[in-house]
Amino acid sequence: MTATLSEFEHPSWVTALATFASYGLVLLAMTILLFGVPYAVFTAL
Repeated sequence: MTATLSEFEHPSWVTALATFASYGLVLLAMTILLFGVPYAVFTAL
């Protein structure tokens, strides 16, 4: 059983991948804001 790329071009797959990518970007931004910014502030003092 082989899967072709055309099977994964349905809008639901694109939506799922975009959702996971967006979630990852939000987590990255929150990590930078919650941990990176305070670390930079305290090391600058």
